[in-house]
Amino acid sequence: MKIAVIGTGYVGLVTATCFSEMGHEVIGVDIDASKVDRLNKGASPLYEPGLEELLKSNLAGGRLTFSTDLAHAVKNALFCFIAVGTPKGEDGSADLDAVLSVAGSVARNMDSYRVIVVKSTVPVGTCDLVSDSIRKELSRRANPGEIGFDVVSNPEFLKEGAAVDDFLRPDRVIVGVSNPKAQELMRELYAPFVRNGHPVYFMDVRSSEMTKYASNAFLAMKVSFMNKIAQLCDEVGADVMSIRSGMGSDRRIGMPFLYAGVGYGGSCFPKDVKALIHTGTRLGIEMALLEEVERINQDQKEWPVRKLLSLLGDLSGKRIAIWGGAFKPETDDIREAPSLSVIDELLAKGAHVSLYDPAAMPGLREIYGNRVLFGENAYSVLERSSALVLLTEWRIFRNPDWSRIRSLMDGNLVLDGRNQYEPHEVNRYGFSWHGIGRGCYTVTP
Repeated sequence: MKIAVIGTGYVGLVTATCFSEMGHEVIGVDIDASKVDRLNKGASPLYEPGLEELLKSNLAGGRLTFSTDLAHAVKNALFCFIAVGTPKGEDGSADLDAVLSVAGSVARNMDSYRVIVVKSTVPVGTCDLVSDSIRKELSRRANPGEIGFDVVSNPEFLKEGAAVDDFLRPDRVIVGVSNPKAQELMRELYAPFVRNGHPVYFMDVRSSEMTKYASNAFLAMKVSFMNKIAQLCDEVGADVMSIRSGMGSDRRIGMPFLYAGVGYGGSCFPKDVKALIHTGTRLGIEMALLEEVERINQDQKEWPVRKLLSLLGDLSGKRIAIWGGAFKPETDDIREAPSLSVIDELLAKGAHVSLYDPAAMPGLREIYGNRVLFGENAYSVLERSSALVLLTEWRIFRNPDWSRIRSLMDGNLVLDGRNQYEPHEVNRYGFSWHGIGRGCYTVTP
């Protein structure tokens, strides 16, 4: 099948590349000419495991191309995927300007039936607005009724760091559709991706739009719930890791997203929680539960600096080493990352900050410049530091050389913001280890 994917950000690029991997002919469209040129040379603008390899192989196979020419892409595709950004507005609402602008452009260039698929994360009712925008454009033609179309909701459920696998082997595909013709076309489109037996759920368009927000808000709630339980654990002397095992083995609850830590970040959870709160507020429905989820998450991002102040006192002039800047491992995404809150607070209190991350340092350099010392490797940021703070659980941080770390640091404080280390093992090397919600462990070597 022939597909146009409009927008080559995180979702659009993964979508275009993975569709081409299954043999479809795909044109990716973006207004940034330099980005399109880089993509056509096989250079991915984002860090995502496995993506660049697939990008290069499908470019070489002729199944994937990139262009700034939206008109050409629309005229040579049956499916037009809208995958542009929906940034958060000041009031928490999703900005739909780009989505509706693309819809109008698609309509102006349609010459026959098209399936317009909204892949962007959008609030309930957006597909109706997209349909209205297309009808408005078509009404300006001499024979507007001659060109048919269907607008379909197809939200993405991609985990950064595992997006390629999530797309190629999805645990489910959600499709909101109102026309049997479009439903059968979408079924055929996704058939190669669900041969593992995982389902395609067809539903009405508004339910599909809501499913995306409800899913992300629920997962964010699990994170904030465990972080609040962790606070109780520290006070009563319990271990949140043991509690996770006891809770997660209940099939009604499950293990995923039950980790206590320094809070969630990224492009999805923060924006989607705010958007759902905004939707409820606009409709006169109290969203106190999600407001508390958001408040707990912001408070949790402040845990590292609060802990440092309680253990070290005045931070002015002290060097604090940070491992991890991305909001999660296997990505370079620093949007809403806990590291940003931590770095800002440390700098405001006069601390010297050194940081290493395998992928996120270019983005952090753009923000902080020479105000932060960025290391060549994990150990180079430790010299003369008073404390080591783990913020992102990259694999390279899992089994460090504690003897070497101890020889490099002036202090002996380790703040484990992801509960990655075994406290007794770390303490054995002369460190004072502090995790989140693990109050049953002594922290004094």
